[in-house]
Amino acid sequence: MFARYRWAVGTLMFLAGMINYLDRSALGVAAPFIARDLQLDPAQLGIVFSSFSFGYAAFCFVGGYASDRFGPKTVMTMSMTAWSIFCGLTAVAWSVGSLLVIRILFGMGEGPIGSTFNKTVRNWFPHRQQASAVSFANAGTPLGAALSGPVVGFLAIAVGWRFAFVAITLIGLVWVVFWMVLATDKPEENHRVGAEERAELAQGQLSQPSGGPTVALSSLILRPSVLATAFAFFGYSCILFFFINWFPTYLTMARHLSVKDMAFATMIPWVLGFIGLAAGGPLCDLIFRLTGNPLRARKLVLVSCLLVAALCIAVAGSVASLTGAVALMAVSVFFMYLTGNTYWTVILDTVDEARVGGVSGFVHFVANCGGIVAPLVTGFIVQATGSFVSAFLLTGAIAVLGALGVAVFVRAPDTVLGGAAAALGH
Repeated sequence: MFARYRWAVGTLMFLAGMINYLDRSALGVAAPFIARDLQLDPAQLGIVFSSFSFGYAAFCFVGGYASDRFGPKTVMTMSMTAWSIFCGLTAVAWSVGSLLVIRILFGMGEGPIGSTFNKTVRNWFPHRQQASAVSFANAGTPLGAALSGPVVGFLAIAVGWRFAFVAITLIGLVWVVFWMVLATDKPEENHRVGAEERAELAQGQLSQPSGGPTVALSSLILRPSVLATAFAFFGYSCILFFFINWFPTYLTMARHLSVKDMAFATMIPWVLGFIGLAAGGPLCDLIFRLTGNPLRARKLVLVSCLLVAALCIAVAGSVASLTGAVALMAVSVFFMYLTGNTYWTVILDTVDEARVGGVSGFVHFVANCGGIVAPLVTGFIVQATGSFVSAFLLTGAIAVLGALGVAVFVRAPDTVLGGAAAALGH
């Protein structure tokens, strides 16, 4: 793999994804301690969970636009620096109001990561490898979340939740140093990339589809295929943010697990999620190579796997046993993450390089509105009913609608498929 320098850049993105979800998941793990110290009820805790996504969703779009204009290296440097600092500042929260402000700013810092990753993949990888590269880059996210349970849980028990946030902040700042030294916006700007790899990258890119840089960004984001992809990603995010924010609390509140047992129980779905996200891209690329149709490959994986994930999470809240609930949640997360690369690669298949960041940012913005809706609505449902069952069902229903939307509305112009066939030949 490392015979090509582009995979070293991919590894830096992999590590950034780990840090991203280690930091993002920390609040869910530490929530029982924070709720006790700051005297938060379930509704207030839901508002705190969703506040992250207010800042995050907005800066998905800002970050995508900025990566088109200023380059992904600069945007990613600023993003990681900002979110690491505000993650650490969680340690000084003294009230629900201060925690809300810190979480919004923390979300703003993390917002650009997805669209910036997609822009980097577009610049650094040939079309035939882009789904695999997206999967590899993002596969670190569930692994970071898996580590968050035992790492943050142990630190919170041993030395307090405030110190836990300070400790994980330092990891991100170290990553920034390596990114600044080793990464560039494009391979031709990097002296470590040999002539053979540069030629390989130039030959392997998808030819420009219709709707290139002369088409206004506003026109591109209003295409039915883009809107359908965005809503499906919204359904994915509803599952993801329900799991990140509320599943640990569900295990302690509804299933009466200790914090220690909860921290390790949440590792199981995250480990399966890592496997799913790592496998999803190569699976898409395999179907692409077999059919010569990249969009058909993405749609097949996205629609079928998101439907399975939706069904499993809908049922998970109603099963009688703890083992059954954790197992169904784990299967849901696995199939959800199998779709994790598809939203990004649908954009790579249908949008020209000059617009990849902006369209990616818009789709990611819509997706992360799910991070606002799912935690907030869950908090009010639990506050009103004392049960999580309706929240599980609602989350599954939204994901079903997203999968059906992609099945119906996502189509590719003939010029895109022709360009894909040409790129596949290299």
